[in-house]
Amino acid sequence: MVQAPGTALRMDAAAFRQALERIPALRTLLLRYVLLHHEQVTRTAACNGRHHIEQRLARWLLMAHDRNEGDRFPMTHEFLSMMLGVRRAGVTVAAGTLQKAELIRYGGGNMMITDRPGLEAVACECYSVVRRAQDNLFGLPEGQSSAYRP
Repeated sequence: MVQAPGTALRMDAAAFRQALERIPALRTLLLRYVLLHHEQVTRTAACNGRHHIEQRLARWLLMAHDRNEGDRFPMTHEFLSMMLGVRRAGVTVAAGTLQKAELIRYGGGNMMITDRPGLEAVACECYSVVRRAQDNLFGLPEGQSSAYRP
């Protein structure tokens, strides 16, 4: 499923297997990435059962923001409800709360992050735990994050 516009690359399976054999560092990096992805999926499942929808929405928007090149990106309440596993009405209420706090602006299928530090303060700890694990995977020193910063 494609979640945002951008560029994608593809490679056939045989060429991929050959690359893994020829480049041991690629294999190591991909195995570490799989471990990170597993951690993120596991944490998300726990997060969905434990944290309030505003916290979960903030976490998800921060993750989307990290992967986009700017503060504005396409995002519908319907899509967010599917990603968070809640009814669309719940997303509408939670997004309204975040918008009233001037952390985001949304409308017409677009989302804009207006106060990233404020959104980070609202998000549950799940975001920062996964973010640190991702930074560690890519070898970034403590305090230097790969998260989007304008």
